[in-house]
Amino acid sequence: MSQKPEPTYTTNYRIGQDNWRGPGMDLHIPVFPIAALLILVFIVFTLVMPKEANTFFAESKTWVTTYFHWLFVASVNFFVIAFLLIGFSPLGKVRLGGINAKPEFSYLSWFSMLFAAGMGIGLMFWSVAEPVGYYTDWAGAPLNVEPRTPEAQSLALGATMFHWGAHAWAIYGLVALSLAFFTYNKGLPLTLRSSFYPFLGDRVWGWFGHTIDIIAVIATLFGLATSLGFGAQQIASGLHYLFEIPDTVVTQSCIIVFVTFVATISVVRGLHGGVRLLSNLNLIVAIILFVFVAFVGGVLNLGAHLTQIATAYGAHIFELSTWTHRTDTVFYQNWTVFYWAWWIAWSPFVGLFIARVSRGRTVREFVTAVIIVPTVITGFWLANFGGLALDQVNQDIGPLADGISNESLAMFQMLDQLPFAEITSGIAIFLVFIFFVTSSDSGSLVIDSLTAGGKLDAPIPQRIFWAQMEGLVAIALLIGGGTQALSALQTMTILSALPFIFVLFFIVFALITELKKAMPYYQ
Repeated sequence: MSQKPEPTYTTNYRIGQDNWRGPGMDLHIPVFPIAALLILVFIVFTLVMPKEANTFFAESKTWVTTYFHWLFVASVNFFVIAFLLIGFSPLGKVRLGGINAKPEFSYLSWFSMLFAAGMGIGLMFWSVAEPVGYYTDWAGAPLNVEPRTPEAQSLALGATMFHWGAHAWAIYGLVALSLAFFTYNKGLPLTLRSSFYPFLGDRVWGWFGHTIDIIAVIATLFGLATSLGFGAQQIASGLHYLFEIPDTVVTQSCIIVFVTFVATISVVRGLHGGVRLLSNLNLIVAIILFVFVAFVGGVLNLGAHLTQIATAYGAHIFELSTWTHRTDTVFYQNWTVFYWAWWIAWSPFVGLFIARVSRGRTVREFVTAVIIVPTVITGFWLANFGGLALDQVNQDIGPLADGISNESLAMFQMLDQLPFAEITSGIAIFLVFIFFVTSSDSGSLVIDSLTAGGKLDAPIPQRIFWAQMEGLVAIALLIGGGTQALSALQTMTILSALPFIFVLFFIVFALITELKKAMPYYQ
């Protein structure tokens, strides 16, 4: 194998050369001011005119899901295939950072940060509500299967796994791999525009590149706001369930304010002192809750549900992945299309964060860790929590037997039927809270890097600004959405994800092209 280092790009651009520097500030012009202004305008619109905002959300969601559903589904299918082919082809030998690069983090810390940033809040929110919703037809039956039948139970778990498994992580992984390769191997800034350098050269440092990074900032912020909204609603529901604290938008907003405060402290402490420590804590608490539920629910039942998930996932993945002749419109448009949009909107954030912590890994090691390990963990989590919830439905135990009354309550209603319910529900609230914080602070670090021209360590006041902005957007969406707050959150995710699909296509082709050029250095 060659020991000669890969050549970096020859460019006149240097990280931060377009930045404006002031007291505690290092702003990339014009990405920071334009992105911040557009987001502030949106916040003012939703807070000042909530009725008009609600109408806008409803009409926009209908328009996108009606005319562009096929684009989301076809694109994500392509991204999954492309990511796997890259990882398990000869291109997988390339090492991020060059042939002699060493990993910055241990496997345990690496995995915990990947998972916490990727979908921690979402799994806590939906791992019970989604399969029960499909099984009882509250959320629309996938493939029009008859509700409350053995086939419906298997497909409910398989369809949930379809939404949270390989497809989601392939989207994250493509963005992350591209960012890591062009930053660590080619010497470019850690921003989305760097992926376009093979096609555009130094023109990416102009308005074309500015536009890409602005879209990435907006998509990231709204993807994060969606998760923060889900987390706030679940924590509020849990507090109401345990302590009868009113579950209102005011309560949810107060939760967001408090989480934002804690996330700000974590952001100030940085990647090692904040995100890494909280992610490791997340992993420990999640394992404790998982083991308890698995022990109470029965390890044999866990194995049976895992088999159900694997069987249904494999048997129906092609049917669930198609966009033609779909008659299960409620499930397909309200769930699959939304999830693909959510993952695409999150991909700049999660991708950039994964890239930030993945230096020193080979491409094959990276693909394995990013798509296979999280998918397997998700399968175990879903089999444990979702499977047990379906058992309660079938045995007519607890409120879930009647279906989903409030998706935010589903996890707590399931835990309430187990021993030590108050303790486990408290642990669940704490876990959501920590996932909430890690998503917010890691998101702040990512957006800060994008709006600082690719710098990895921008000034602390900028990190604080974006942490506060995420909280404000989540609150604005909750207020502007009124009683349909979740729909409002989902709509903005879909709208911000639509233009980013085309960015992802360019990323795939640029990555494959440049990995091929790097291959001779690893022979």
